[in-house]
Amino acid sequence: MNAFDLLGFGEKGWGPLLLKGTAMTLAVTISAFVFGAMFGAIVARGKLSNSFLARAAGDVYTTVLRGVPDLLVIYLFYFGGSQLLSTIYQLATGDKGFIGINAFLTGAMAVGIVSGAYQAEVFRGAYLAIPRGELEAARSVGMSGWTMFRRIVAPQVLRFAIPGLGNVWQLALKESALISVTGLTELLRQSQVASGSTRQPFVFYTAAAALYLLLTSLSTWLFNRAEATAMRGVRRA
Repeated sequence: MNAFDLLGFGEKGWGPLLLKGTAMTLAVTISAFVFGAMFGAIVARGKLSNSFLARAAGDVYTTVLRGVPDLLVIYLFYFGGSQLLSTIYQLATGDKGFIGINAFLTGAMAVGIVSGAYQAEVFRGAYLAIPRGELEAARSVGMSGWTMFRRIVAPQVLRFAIPGLGNVWQLALKESALISVTGLTELLRQSQVASGSTRQPFVFYTAAAALYLLLTSLSTWLFNRAEATAMRGVRRA
């Protein structure tokens, strides 16, 4: 079979499965990015607080998660988590059963926690970019903390954070390929299966690379549009 037949949507074509793997990659990346945004916002708040313990905990989180290989984090979550749950189950019931963790959930959480370390720094930097005069003016007119956050801090942080978040999204998109080690059938795993079944690795890995580039190019365009919209009406130096 030629490459067009192998990648097509015919009876023996792998096109539908590759698209399904692409959809799974997107689902994992979106979930991980959302998890990371939640973790990142909490850690950024801690690193900006007056509490020494909160700042220290935030520094440890960002230093460790940015310094440890992402694949190792996935291994710890998936295999370590499964072993931990199995041990707890065996101690509680006396049974020697094994409990496996859902590959999608653990993969998204692992990539999300790593993504959160980078997003924390993006949010922290975006907050520090807010003109101090705006915050002081809000306090001087008696604006409450929540109102100031909703009207001044959150919109400004999101505006300044968009370029950095775009980079973090691209990292999460590429890191989603590492989840294939858990057996989750995302784009890279589906390409491995197809290349092994047909003995045509060049065709399927090239197709996977093209699909990843399509996703990253579309993501870049969307983030550029979001940045242009957010910065509309803002004077640039």
